[in-house]
Amino acid sequence: MSVDLRATREAATPAPEGRVTLGAIFDQLFGAGAPVRFSAYDGSTAGDPEAPIGIHLATPRAVGYLATAPGSLGLARAYVHGDLDVSGVDLGNPYELLKLVEDDLHLRRPAPAQIVEWVRALGLRTLLPPEPPPEEVRPGHRITLGLRHSLLRDSAAISHHYDVSNRFYEMVLGPSMTYTCACYPTAESTLEEAQEHKYDLVARKLGLRPGMRLLDVGCGWGGMVVHAARHYGVKAVGVTLSREQAEWGARRVTAEGLADLAEVRHMDYRRVAESGFDAISAIGLIEHIGVRNYPAYFRFLRAKLRPGGRLLNHGITRADNLHPGLDRRGFISRYVFPDGELTGSGDIVRAMEDVGFEVQHHENLRVHYAKTLTGWCQNLSRHWDEAVAEAGLPRAKVWGLYMAGSRLGFERNGIQLHQILATRTTDSGESGYPLRHDFGV
Repeated sequence: MSVDLRATREAATPAPEGRVTLGAIFDQLFGAGAPVRFSAYDGSTAGDPEAPIGIHLATPRAVGYLATAPGSLGLARAYVHGDLDVSGVDLGNPYELLKLVEDDLHLRRPAPAQIVEWVRALGLRTLLPPEPPPEEVRPGHRITLGLRHSLLRDSAAISHHYDVSNRFYEMVLGPSMTYTCACYPTAESTLEEAQEHKYDLVARKLGLRPGMRLLDVGCGWGGMVVHAARHYGVKAVGVTLSREQAEWGARRVTAEGLADLAEVRHMDYRRVAESGFDAISAIGLIEHIGVRNYPAYFRFLRAKLRPGGRLLNHGITRADNLHPGLDRRGFISRYVFPDGELTGSGDIVRAMEDVGFEVQHHENLRVHYAKTLTGWCQNLSRHWDEAVAEAGLPRAKVWGLYMAGSRLGFERNGIQLHQILATRTTDSGESGYPLRHDFGV
């Protein structure tokens, strides 16, 4: 859905001749030939007037956001709050806008004297940070919830992201209600086919058979639990910190007639009392654990497995083990995944091995996540009006921005998705794993 929000605003009054304008500042920062239509509330324009994509600074608050939080956070604040409008862009799938910003808008560092001139022209108030949009999770609020990754704070972080609205997620995710990377058996497979294939791949990697017991930590809306019970006859327990997910998943289990085999609980994985599971699936949970907590996390999961049991850890990673995963002051941390952390797959493998797991298989599904996100953005775009009515325009904007940006990150190998299969091998070396992998592709 392409919109031009500027059409709803009154025409701006041109700035007096000789006065520093926002258009002139834009030209000095990005060059007069920047491939975007720029306009501002002071009536000035810049860039290419014929460019397909337009950016409009609608209020002085937009300048405040950009000046006091340079980079993605300031842009996101102005965009989410409605102070920065875009045209020629699908708000549910702003992929082309993000490509433009990353590839074609090259910031030129201004001289200190130039900055002083701009501040004098715009006023010192420009340097006063405006109040962030209410959708932003600020550090001060997190501190009141306790230490990072405590039970209470993790619960609040999960609720912020996953308890938006089940109906909203139904529109974005589609019938599978699966909010993790799919696995496409062919380039022509649909999103639903790819999600089904992912669940079956996990089941086959875990070697599930009738009568086995499966624990699914961070189970979402119960997709893996339902698949394992229905197709493999296992006794499956799923746990999630999201109350809305748990309630939806429990209804799904009942509707599928699987209540004798499957269960979805509203529970922190650290509260699971049972042990002796044949297999554990952790699909999209590790991003919420915290890198420093990996040893305790994997030690806990290993203790829940029987000797010879298998763990499948599926999670987003960095492309290396050198760079910090998420900027705590960035857009993703403030608007999407509070307290989320990423690292490289090597760090994850090391943490698993250091607590006694034996890694049997490891693969990267990076390109599959790019395709998955493409499908989710298409779903959001298709249901845009209904999604806005359900969750509000600012929240819908956040989801479109973060999913399109994540797609770009996966496409360009900035982030990856790794599945790591490991066994609780006994002290005598018995893993129960076959001589060669037998799960297919």
